[in-house]
Amino acid sequence: MSPRLRRTPLTLPPTPVTTILTPLERIKVDASAEGSYVTMHRSTVEEVIEDLRERRADVVLLSVGRYDATSTARIAAMVNEFPRIPAFALLTDLQKSTPQSVLSLGQIGIRGLIDARQQSGWKALRELLIGEQSTDIQHVALAQLSHDLIVAHTDCWRFFELLFTHRPQIASVRQVARLMNVIPTTLISRFYRLRLPSPKRYIEVARLIRAARLLENPGLSVSSVARQLEYSSPQAFSRHVRKVMKMSPVQFRKSYDGSGMLQFFRRELIQPHLTTLLRFHPVEAKPSWIACDDQIDDTPIRTLRDRVKDGDLRQQSGDL
Repeated sequence: MSPRLRRTPLTLPPTPVTTILTPLERIKVDASAEGSYVTMHRSTVEEVIEDLRERRADVVLLSVGRYDATSTARIAAMVNEFPRIPAFALLTDLQKSTPQSVLSLGQIGIRGLIDARQQSGWKALRELLIGEQSTDIQHVALAQLSHDLIVAHTDCWRFFELLFTHRPQIASVRQVARLMNVIPTTLISRFYRLRLPSPKRYIEVARLIRAARLLENPGLSVSSVARQLEYSSPQAFSRHVRKVMKMSPVQFRKSYDGSGMLQFFRRELIQPHLTTLLRFHPVEAKPSWIACDDQIDDTPIRTLRDRVKDGDLRQQSGDL
């Protein structure tokens, strides 16, 4: 297989699930995980909401057997505050109150019911949670970019893969350069020589894709999103949004969801530069310059030191 076509299969981490279950259901849910999800068992809806606010969980699992009418309003508020976080009901036993409980949970916005009274129900639970992994905005982004960059060099693809999969999340050129085993100024230079947007620009917009998806949940404040994305302060996040998108965080929240920011990323940073990106080799310089020779004029390439001295890379060097 050509090096351009190699793709390392994405290893999806276990889905973090916050639950309110009966003691017996906790044991069965944990036993059926098989590495596809990890559970955080809670006793109250308030504890579940705290998990969602702190971004500790991607899915909510509620026992039909634990449901009571007094928690209806709070569960409904949770669903409204966190519409991007799916909530499911788990049924393991039939009781007299079960039909009314299932009906009430459906009316307040619980997405689906998992009937685990038979063994096949546990398999359905695993498949459901694996399916939720694939809808995460970062995996959606990589799926679309993989289509755009289907014949890009392996190390070019590695750059974009790191933007959306690495933990901790990439926030600087130094981070991505270290992971790609290249000097930061060298990485910047290689983007610059081919007239690509700077790597810092790609990193900035990728971070805002995640921010936009989180801000789809009314239960998350701008300050909470800034903290979860590891900005130094809400003010730093605000400055970042104004710098990159030329708008306030409030306007950003109204204007873009996660999918909209992903399309902005592709429209501004991928599609106008697609021909160059498909030939780009950010780690090994020689193949890049040979493959992309038609992208460079006849002027002799100056050394990085000369160009920094002349001020050509002064701004980019400040973005490390």
